[in-house]
Amino acid sequence: MKKLFSFSIAVLLFILSACTNEQGTSSSPSPSASPSASESAAPASSVAASPSASAPSAETSAEQAAIPEKLKRPLRVALVTRITTGSFFAQYSQGVKDQVEAFGGEVKIYDSNNDLSKMASNIEAAVNEKVDAVLVNNGTAQALDPAVKKALDAGIPVVSYDSDLSLPGVTSIDQDDYLLGWQSLKQLATDLNGEGKIGVLWVAGYLPMERRQVIIEAFQKRYPNIQEVARAGTVTSNTALDTQAQVEAWLKKFPEKGDLDAIYTTWNEFTRGAYQALKQAGRKDIPIYGIDLTEEDLPLFQAEDSPWVAASATNPTDIGQVQARLAYQKVAGETVPSGVSIEPRLILKSYLPKEPISFSDLGKYVPGWGSSDAAKSLWMDALAKGSKG
Repeated sequence: MKKLFSFSIAVLLFILSACTNEQGTSSSPSPSASPSASESAAPASSVAASPSASAPSAETSAEQAAIPEKLKRPLRVALVTRITTGSFFAQYSQGVKDQVEAFGGEVKIYDSNNDLSKMASNIEAAVNEKVDAVLVNNGTAQALDPAVKKALDAGIPVVSYDSDLSLPGVTSIDQDDYLLGWQSLKQLATDLNGEGKIGVLWVAGYLPMERRQVIIEAFQKRYPNIQEVARAGTVTSNTALDTQAQVEAWLKKFPEKGDLDAIYTTWNEFTRGAYQALKQAGRKDIPIYGIDLTEEDLPLFQAEDSPWVAASATNPTDIGQVQARLAYQKVAGETVPSGVSIEPRLILKSYLPKEPISFSDLGKYVPGWGSSDAAKSLWMDALAKGSKG
């Protein structure tokens, strides 16, 4: 907790000192613009390979491309997750399945129904079933460390996503929540010309949310003329529907144009609820800025009269695939970094054409969007080909 607090303060001070002369601007970034170093709230922890001094020999390349001995049999991978609801999880978990199945393995999903105690039990169950790797989604060190240690002691690699696990041997993956928050909030401030009243949809108790709150607090200090006048957010079995009811209550409280200038959301399920509330109320004066975009969300985002104007996001499928590849690298005995961040991209509705596009087409309109090359080894192509017979 002390480390998280210290890092949060460092991030806050970095943003406040780095972001200058931004208030009062009304210009939007061009689609080709990439976020500058000063806009990134925290550096990505992805490890980039350095080029070797000389080209590898054909013999060395052949050795690197050879399938590792431990992967010559199909692996059984456990995905232990805190929640399984929402389109983000659906796309993320499909990425895990697609990658593992491409390598000839199988995935078993352990749904913990938003119960951390059950999540710990599920990790222990996976260990008892002698799986080859454990993937963790949205857990906490306080609840899961003892169970994760049992997996590590049993020689089972662990790769976590959106969790604060820090035991030696655990590799963590995230989507750079600080940058996700800053990109989307910066766009909100730009469009509001540094002044206005906003409602925030956020929930405590989840590592990515706590990181995003750090940026919200920094944003509030950087843009003191943007006032937060409402906040809500809960995780339920139907988060979008419950969020819709919460935002409907806001609209009754702020019935006139100018009472609420924008809604900021920290999860696409919150966005979907806010979207439906605004649509049903016929409110076209309140834009939505948020985090996350999925294949299921894209038609809503692209709709002609959509209030959803900006999303900072990564590809959920890509996250699942990278997490799975890291697990395979660990099973193979490769040296794997302790942390990997997938860099998000800011997607504006104005970037996209009026006609509907597929999620896979986003890269044509959003520079840098697409599949990540993180955690790729030369032998993976051979393993995928071999699994197809």
